[in-house]
Amino acid sequence: MKYPAPLRSGSRIAVTAFSSGVSEPCHSRLDRCLDYLRSQGYEVIEGQCLRSDINHVSAPLESRAVELTSFLTDDSIDAIMPPWGGEIAMDLLSALDFSLIAKAKPKWLAGFSDISTLTSALTSRCDWATAHCSNLMQLHGLEQEPLTANTLAYLGTTEAFTQHASEKYQVRGEFYAENPDAVLNLTETTHWKSLSGNQENVELSGRLMGGCLDTLCHLLGSDYLDLKAFQERYSQDGILLFLENAELSPTALIRALMGLKYRGIFNHVKGLLIGRNPSDEHHGQSLTYQQALNYGLEDIEIPVVYDVDIGHLPPNLTLINGALANVRLTDGKGSIQQKLI
Repeated sequence: MKYPAPLRSGSRIAVTAFSSGVSEPCHSRLDRCLDYLRSQGYEVIEGQCLRSDINHVSAPLESRAVELTSFLTDDSIDAIMPPWGGEIAMDLLSALDFSLIAKAKPKWLAGFSDISTLTSALTSRCDWATAHCSNLMQLHGLEQEPLTANTLAYLGTTEAFTQHASEKYQVRGEFYAENPDAVLNLTETTHWKSLSGNQENVELSGRLMGGCLDTLCHLLGSDYLDLKAFQERYSQDGILLFLENAELSPTALIRALMGLKYRGIFNHVKGLLIGRNPSDEHHGQSLTYQQALNYGLEDIEIPVVYDVDIGHLPPNLTLINGALANVRLTDGKGSIQQKLI
């Protein structure tokens, strides 16, 4: 596994929106987050594909592909942080030359949601470690929630690091266009759970790989995210797959999970981590997300830990695709240690 250099004061962070861009009402929030990076000693390079959003993208495909490739292959760049995810980053995959990118110096690509379309592909195709973590637009200087506030610190270490489950998480937050200084609204108590019902002592280990299920359900098993080949390269350690649901209803979640099962994806992993699902009250279906998980993952023979701090009900763990991880769950309290080896 090729790990990017840890971020330090003076590191150069490129900001480009290869999926959805930032429209004018949210520019104040973007500026505050860029200023936060600068206050931490980083040099910020702002891309051209950033401050507009038309039809769910910041710019035409060619422009986004050229800019992202230029940052990925520029050895003076240490990290690339899109502002947030979006909808159709998948259109970039066929426009990128992964063989060219693999020859460059590895650099951090960091974020979650549609960003994981690219982070997972980079790790799978180039063996670059990438970060599934809080998005740039959440990294405000006033944010105090530990998992979020320490995101950059986790990308600045070469040592093993341990994160613990959050105390509380957010279901509804403020709109950045209305309050550019919004921080997380932590109202709900966090409990990691085991699908087996055994909450007393669950332990999983392996190399991390994963991201947003809404997009990865279409990529897993393809040339862009060949989990079988990845598992064969790291057969001594095995794979921990992590997935989070952005917008799938319970029935859509069942279909996505069963599709992975039918394609044999779960045969290549030692364990599964699943983030918090959206609230049951919003999807308009009688089926609950708990029922959907039980149905979609019925009969798989690997341990499953769910309601983990991953995804669209923040805060988010910083999970390093490719890192060797050990996950523990005891009485609803979870932790994960990651080794960058």
